Amino acid sequence: MNYSFLVLTSNSALPNKNAQFQFPKLSSVWFVLVTVFLSTLTPKFYVALTGTSSLISGLIFIFEWWYFQKYGTSFIEQVSVSHLRPLIGGVENSPPVPGFSANNGENETNRQSLSECKVWRNPLNLFRGAEYSRYTWVTGKEPLTYYDMNLSAQDHQTFFTCDTDSLRPSDTVMQKAWRERNPQARIKAAYQALELDNDCATAYVLLAEEEATTIIHAEKYFKQALKAGETVYRKSQHCHPQNSQHEAQLRRDTNVLVYVKRRLAMCARKLGRIKEAVKMMRDLMKEFPLLSMLNIHENLLEALLELQAYADVQAVLAKYDDISLPKSAAICYTAALLKARAVSDRFSPEAASRRGLSTAEINAVEAIHRAVEFNPHVPKYLLEMKSLILPPEHILKRGDSEAVAYAFFHLQHWKRIEGALNLLHCTWEGTFRMIPYPLEKGHLFYPYPSCTETADRELLPTFHDVSVYPQKELPFFIHFTAGLCSFSAMLAVLTHQFPELMVIFAKAVSIVSSPGLA
Repeated sequence: MNYSFLVLTSNSALPNKNAQFQFPKLSSVWFVLVTVFLSTLTPKFYVALTGTSSLISGLIFIFEWWYFQKYGTSFIEQVSVSHLRPLIGGVENSPPVPGFSANNGENETNRQSLSECKVWRNPLNLFRGAEYSRYTWVTGKEPLTYYDMNLSAQDHQTFFTCDTDSLRPSDTVMQKAWRERNPQARIKAAYQALELDNDCATAYVLLAEEEATTIIHAEKYFKQALKAGETVYRKSQHCHPQNSQHEAQLRRDTNVLVYVKRRLAMCARKLGRIKEAVKMMRDLMKEFPLLSMLNIHENLLEALLELQAYADVQAVLAKYDDISLPKSAAICYTAALLKARAVSDRFSPEAASRRGLSTAEINAVEAIHRAVEFNPHVPKYLLEMKSLILPPEHILKRGDSEAVAYAFFHLQHWKRIEGALNLLHCTWEGTFRMIPYPLEKGHLFYPYPSCTETADRELLPTFHDVSVYPQKELPFFIHFTAGLCSFSAMLAVLTHQFPELMVIFAKAVSIVSSPGLA
């Protein structure tokens, strides 16, 4: 190695005050090293470097895109916020100020959001054996998710069991049957319960729901369940005043009777005996007026629409479309349908733009905007912009699952009224101009809950493309990784096509980026 750059100014071996060493500038040394290193690199190195960078950034981009589609957020951003920011010290925990009530409104909104994200049993849910299973046999797809079926199992245990089940062997068997995950095991247990007691109503209910492969077969089982359930219910009524155990038993027997009568009415509706179904539903609502939380009026609304008894539909809406009662897509969209029916047959967007909207048309448009604000997913199914699937056994109000359930049964009623879908098509998107920030502030309802997408993905099968509202913008890191991948891929192609030119360009960039090294 050449050490000529080290010059000793004094001939003496001992240092004195005039002796000095002259070192070159450190930046010059680095410039020499960088220049020597770059001169030894071949074009193949630059091709490999840019190609590898493009591959890695492409893989990161694909993972980011998949993670966003599945979870609705950026993986890099989530890791940065959840793990790196606390380490850096970006999160500051400020103590709450006593007596400060500015968060009361936010807490109230959170409580409302939690209540609106509650999962409800679908009032018009299909029969597992006669409808869901037949779909599986034909398509090979499972229409129900495990989460949805697990919620149904919990409902059955709540409705059909009580603390006194140990007093009757058949009820003890059925208590275990409702907890079974295997359908065949549940059916076998139901037959065992019938061997112990031929009047076990819940056993007939299980067989009607899961073993019957046709609606006619299911109806026969439910008629047997009705006969047994009425006998047990009358016995429980006489024992009711005695103690709390009999009170629980009466509540259970009431649930069984109401469930059976409702399903019998639904069987009659599916078999075309619509007037009979309407009568059964009206009688049930009169006999048990306190069980309005079961939403039997939604079954009644659908049956009355099939009869085209619009005056009766309006009477039901007058009772249940009240500000103090919880809303649903069936309530809001049926009200919009009746308003649209009055003007839809002669509605023309061109004529309306020239002369303006009439009072009746304004009422119809406002009713549509109200319905769309409550559940913005429904119009895409009614206008057949999205394909329908079988509705789940449970729904999330204002969510995609409720939209699927509503459109599955009510699309035919919208098609029957001339011009109703055209009016919906022309006006529904105008709702979003009134609520530019739906997650923060609503117009007629509370802000749209942000939890619907997660719950709907649990309720709806994987082969269904879940509708998301409002549409989420792509995170910054997806744009960044896409740009990085594209840029590095372009460099790789240019380096491969023009290797000598790109080597000169790389050396020039290294020199220009470090002007102090020259």
